[in-house]
Amino acid sequence: MSGAHRAMRLRFAPTPSGHLTVSAARIALVNALFAARYGGHLLLRLDDLDPARSKPAFAEAIAHDLAWFGLAFDATIRQSDRAASYQEAIARLRAAGRLYPCFESPEELRFKQEQRQKRGQPTVYDRAMLKLTAAQRATAEGKGKRPYWRLLLSDRELRWDDAVLGAQAAKLPAISDPVLVTAEGAVLPTLAAVVDDVATGITHVIRGPQGAAETAIQIDLFEALNAPRPALAHLPPLADDRSAAIGRKAGAMTLRSLRADGVMPAALALCLAGPAADASAAAREDVVAALERAVLAAPVSDQSRADAATPGTNAPAVQQAAWLPVLAAGFTLPRGPASTPFESARLLRTNRRLLAAMPFPRVADRLPAGATEAFWLALRGQVDLLSEARGWWEVVAGTIVPPVIEGAQSLLHAARATLPPEPWDPEVFAHWCEALAAATGEAPAAFEPVLRLALTGEETGPALSALLPLMGRTRAALRLQVAAS
Repeated sequence: MSGAHRAMRLRFAPTPSGHLTVSAARIALVNALFAARYGGHLLLRLDDLDPARSKPAFAEAIAHDLAWFGLAFDATIRQSDRAASYQEAIARLRAAGRLYPCFESPEELRFKQEQRQKRGQPTVYDRAMLKLTAAQRATAEGKGKRPYWRLLLSDRELRWDDAVLGAQAAKLPAISDPVLVTAEGAVLPTLAAVVDDVATGITHVIRGPQGAAETAIQIDLFEALNAPRPALAHLPPLADDRSAAIGRKAGAMTLRSLRADGVMPAALALCLAGPAADASAAAREDVVAALERAVLAAPVSDQSRADAATPGTNAPAVQQAAWLPVLAAGFTLPRGPASTPFESARLLRTNRRLLAAMPFPRVADRLPAGATEAFWLALRGQVDLLSEARGWWEVVAGTIVPPVIEGAQSLLHAARATLPPEPWDPEVFAHWCEALAAATGEAPAAFEPVLRLALTGEETGPALSALLPLMGRTRAALRLQVAAS
């Protein structure tokens, strides 16, 4: 990307009108990786100009989500604090003849468009209000009308390079002059974003999909303000997740829901911006292994602090995630408009692997109350999501009602009769299987699926040899009785 002659500055600019989605998190992550790789500064800008959409609670939730994700920002600004800067820019544009007042109503504009369509003419705005005299404006305002303001676009074709999409072009005369200020005086996002990028010295804008016309308008606006435009990169959209392992469309999933499910930030980051799908298996494995080492090397308190913070309180002090330099080291922007695949099945596989490497102290505060290290050792490597621990804790320490297993009554009665007395040691399951095999003449491979279903209510899961000592004899005997009834 061009613009390297200036100190690199990037920004992530969410609108606090909802919880942070995976699509938005990807944009934040790519900006963070780019800044980390090239030594740039990263700014968080909250685009909260519209009070009807932007809510303080969502701004707090976004800060919390970004802290959980491990993305640190050098500064934070809010557009709602920058009204004076916008008014100054408006005055400059008006003085330069680049903003002009308009009075047409939506109905009048719609009628014009329909007439032009009937005549086979382009529906671009006809700039009728440019011919407005001072007397005509005074008359309109005397009737109670207030003007809204359009940017007078340049009469030229713009060409620019997009670091992702490649060469781009747009003919400004084919684009309607955009409204930048409403009749109520509200500054619209197109103007606010450019003014903020200029004021904060943004050199590189990496954002989601946007039409060439909108980009051309912003480029023209940068030049109207006599400001250098930043280098541009528009990321293609995330492809919908067709594996549906988590459900929901990929881009619409929120970090809040993934955090609640027990997805690890590093697993999500790897799936959003890890090695490309065409990278070699060895290269992908190297990155995952390095990511694993970085997560294990990070202080335990970092993740605990981010997880413990709740929206409505001050966001946790954020340190850059330990895994971020691993991904940044080989990071490159994608090339081309093809959507980026996001597979929840891959996310779950990666999350399972990272969870399998986690020692008990790193997850203890996120496990059910009372969960022990022995429980975690039985579970890790067997679950995709940390939220699954709740169900398995209920299996070993709570109350479940197993299904009645038809045709297995005699086996289950024998299993209950041969269940060893307590106290139990870690070898109790092996001893029990030996006794049950001797009593029934069946091999353990034949009856273990029945025991699993009776004891856990599930057909798959962690090893029974690890679960049985945790659930105890009384609980196990009762479940065998229920399953045989």
